[in-house]
Amino acid sequence: MNLSFVSKIRVNNYMTKTVITLSPENTVEDAIDLIEKTGHDGFPVVDSDMRVLGYISSIDLLKKDPKTKIKDIMARQLYVAREFMDLRDVARVMFRTGHSKLPVVDEEGRLVGIISNSDVIRSQIERVDPVKVEKFRKTIEKVHGVKINLERGEVEVDRLIPTQTKVFADELKGRVYEIRRGLAEPILVIKKGKRFYLVDGHHRVVAAKRMGIKYLDAYILDVPENIELGIERLIKNKGIKSLRDIEIIEDVSHPLVEITFKNTK
Repeated sequence: MNLSFVSKIRVNNYMTKTVITLSPENTVEDAIDLIEKTGHDGFPVVDSDMRVLGYISSIDLLKKDPKTKIKDIMARQLYVAREFMDLRDVARVMFRTGHSKLPVVDEEGRLVGIISNSDVIRSQIERVDPVKVEKFRKTIEKVHGVKINLERGEVEVDRLIPTQTKVFADELKGRVYEIRRGLAEPILVIKKGKRFYLVDGHHRVVAAKRMGIKYLDAYILDVPENIELGIERLIKNKGIKSLRDIEIIEDVSHPLVEITFKNTK
């Protein structure tokens, strides 16, 4: 079942709107001075209209002539975010690619802010209510006219029945990172008798199985056995029985990367 209708934490809720930048005509010496004054480890490079042309990091400055122009050494292929994007999706791109910051741009490619891994951590600390879980539970209750019990607990990975058929290999790398650092959110599971249907968290589950993890933290919705859910018909039609039926897509990136990737020439 699609959970896209639930509330999301947007980039514009946590991004820094006042951004320190460099111009292409600035020099390595200028960038080093700026690092010393601000303590930042990198800066977007923009033109006079605030269009993002590239990014310069402290690593790019190593062993460079102080008079070298920023335009000659800046990274021109960069990942960017948009204000309306789900902050958790942007966080996954950052974890997957190793970036600590992403410029935030508008439709014209103009800089409107910057989002950092510190902002992501802050958003996770402040977010305490499992909003999407509650809305999902209320939806089931309304459609089927029943009361659904919600509990928090661990579920056995190998017992989970998936409700989607594909995951992306590059996304799995991000999930491994999250799990190892304790950043992964609980998965969402529907329990019907002895069956456990995985609703949300397929990449987390596949990553956990690859890592040899036996149990995962989960929100568990206990649904009466006499109720037939749409996801049950879905998996029956697709012939899904276990995690072994999930295809791992190796040769393409998750669509999110294509959305956030900007090739500046």
